[in-house]
Amino acid sequence: MLPSIAPYPLPTEAELPANRVTWRPDPARAVLLVHDMQNHFLNAFTADEAPLPGLIENIAAIRKHCVDLGVPVVYSAQPGGQTPQQRGLLLDFWGDGLADDPRAAAITDALTPGPDDIRLTKWRYSAFVRTDLATLLGDRDQLLITGVYGHIGVLATALDAFMRDIQPFVLADAVADFSAEHHRDTLRHVAQRCGYVTTTRTTADALLGVAA
Repeated sequence: MLPSIAPYPLPTEAELPANRVTWRPDPARAVLLVHDMQNHFLNAFTADEAPLPGLIENIAAIRKHCVDLGVPVVYSAQPGGQTPQQRGLLLDFWGDGLADDPRAAAITDALTPGPDDIRLTKWRYSAFVRTDLATLLGDRDQLLITGVYGHIGVLATALDAFMRDIQPFVLADAVADFSAEHHRDTLRHVAQRCGYVTTTRTTADALLGVAA
């Protein structure tokens, strides 16, 4: 029941909404979330057209920075072949979800988790619901959010983090959505209501201690 997503360009730094807060990522406080970058969800995009290639490239870049700096990396992924009871109300909106197909449920090859990355089985829009994400964060109180889809799981996770007093950072050029309009609306809502909107390059610089 996923739409076929028409190509659109990822937002640039100049196109980001104004943030209400002045938070800055700190490698001692942050955890990177790679949200639902599974083949099932990415198949809705055109493989060789924006935003998909840039999305994958930017997530790979920020993941490398995080690994190099000792920032934990968590991958969320929904399981295939869920029962109606496991799907719950998702069934009403999205149908059966992922098929019982390992390839569809797998993280895209370009972002294969490393041996030290954490894999999280995700059941609902927010990556916190019915998972160990809050426990995995421990004393860390910043969540760098990348992945798909912006106005669904990315936004829900950012809102959930905010309500747990965890600072959510949404990397505008490392998330993608159903359309440019949905993407813009997601970034605007985060910037105005629950988090900090930034880019991959700015986040990498902040983690490396480069002055803004």
